[in-house]
Amino acid sequence: MRIVEMPAAATTGISYLSVVSARVVAPLTLAITFSDNETRIVDFGPFLRAAGHPDVRAYLDDARFGQFRVVDGNVNWGDYDLIFPVADLYAGSIF
Repeated sequence: MRIVEMPAAATTGISYLSVVSARVVAPLTLAITFSDNETRIVDFGPFLRAAGHPDVRAYLDDARFGQFRVVDGNVNWGDYDLIFPVADLYAGSIF
């Protein structure tokens, strides 16, 4: 995964970072809005293409990728098939 757009970081005083919303903006790419009001455009394609496990690679399918939910402040696919630490999503460093 890589962040393809990252606005300048702001000091907000928020001590707990969480995902507020997410939406598909391109194939395998989400716009994720966080509790500090920052939005990141995150491309999951590189991570999914590099994955060796077939259950992870199944999310290369655009329809399946789009079936995520925001659960407890995080982006979640399936029955926790895919879930990433919020700080890693924010920073774009899950590898």
